[in-house]
Amino acid sequence: MRIRILFLLMLLAGTTFAQQAWTLQECLDYALKHNIQVQKNRISEERGEVTLWQDKGALFPSLSFSTSHSVGYRPFTEVMSVVQGTQVTNTRNNVTYQGSYGLNASVTLWNGGINYKNIKEQELQNRITALTTEQSELSIQEQIAKLYVQIMYTREAKRVNEQLLSTAQSQYDRGVEMMKQGQLAKADVTQLEAQLNSAQYSVVNSETLLANYKRQLKALLELDLNTPFDVAGNVPSDEQVLALVPSAQEAYAKALEVRPEIKSAELDIEAADMQLNIAKRGYLPTIGISASLGSNHSSGSDQKWGEQMKTNLNMSAGLNFSVPIFDNRRNASNVKTAKLQQLSSKLDLQDKKNTLSSTIEQYWLDANNGQQNYIAAKARVKSQEASYELLNEQFQNGLKNIVDVLQGRDNVLSAEQDMLQSKYMALLNIQLLKFYTGEKIEL
Repeated sequence: MRIRILFLLMLLAGTTFAQQAWTLQECLDYALKHNIQVQKNRISEERGEVTLWQDKGALFPSLSFSTSHSVGYRPFTEVMSVVQGTQVTNTRNNVTYQGSYGLNASVTLWNGGINYKNIKEQELQNRITALTTEQSELSIQEQIAKLYVQIMYTREAKRVNEQLLSTAQSQYDRGVEMMKQGQLAKADVTQLEAQLNSAQYSVVNSETLLANYKRQLKALLELDLNTPFDVAGNVPSDEQVLALVPSAQEAYAKALEVRPEIKSAELDIEAADMQLNIAKRGYLPTIGISASLGSNHSSGSDQKWGEQMKTNLNMSAGLNFSVPIFDNRRNASNVKTAKLQQLSSKLDLQDKKNTLSSTIEQYWLDANNGQQNYIAAKARVKSQEASYELLNEQFQNGLKNIVDVLQGRDNVLSAEQDMLQSKYMALLNIQLLKFYTGEKIEL
């Protein structure tokens, strides 16, 4: 008995988990943490910091140690005889060993300020990279909001189609009964059956669309197919759908101040100016100093290792001064390229402003049109539902034919779909319009 109870509890817990629904905010928070593209952009930010750290290292001196060792062999070395008193010593040294050691240091005193400018330019690039990450985060949020609203709309449309299916089933059953009683022709029943099949198809199609939209949203969240998923969005109220829409001009002005793609394009112009400045400094001379310390030894010498290292110790220091006279047009090409990049950056900023303006205007038009269409569609649904109920009642009493009923059903379906579409279009575009001004998306 206990085992059965435990099994039921586990089953209920699993069902609860499988049916756990995600709010929009949970989707947004999860995506910003787990989306692969966002994570890659954050890695690019860290890579930029490493490059900046390296550029700053160019301001410091460089120091290196080097050593080399070699072995020599002379097979035809003559025998050396050394006479000491009454003794004669013969020596033969065919193999010799040599070693050298060096410590070298250098530092660039001045190269036209290019090193400092490289640091400033990399700092600008790091800020641009951070804005690119922010832009990708906003893009992910926008895509999630669109899919989330689409899921909410499709789920409600599915509910409407299920209601129409229930009505079509009742009409078909009533038609079959009336045909048996001789009150309805078989052709009319066939039409009712076709209506029923169409309603069933609409329900299946809604389920397919709903599953596909959920799949797309799961992909943005980096969830695999084994993860149960559903949204927890509630049916929006009229207050949300008919909320005040900010003017397009006001929204565009705020968007210019907060959108990362605009800030990034402005920084691109600054970076292009910096690159031109660096390119022009390539014509300036470079001044540096270098110093070295070294020594060597050889086994072929009569001196000991320590004595050789002391005797052969050498030190040097020098001042390096170079002036570019002819560099195969490298500096001239760099300057021209930097100027072209300046023009390109300015055009890119204007292009992004134009794109932002068009996007804001489109959202504003869709939001206003959605609200107006929702008001009209809502009134139309009420009138069509009332008309359809009357037609259906008259059909049940044999006062209306099947053509009138089918037409009434189509009118209700069309009105319901128009109302749902306009409602969610208005809701989505109002939120996106506010989102572009720096506000959070709230459904």
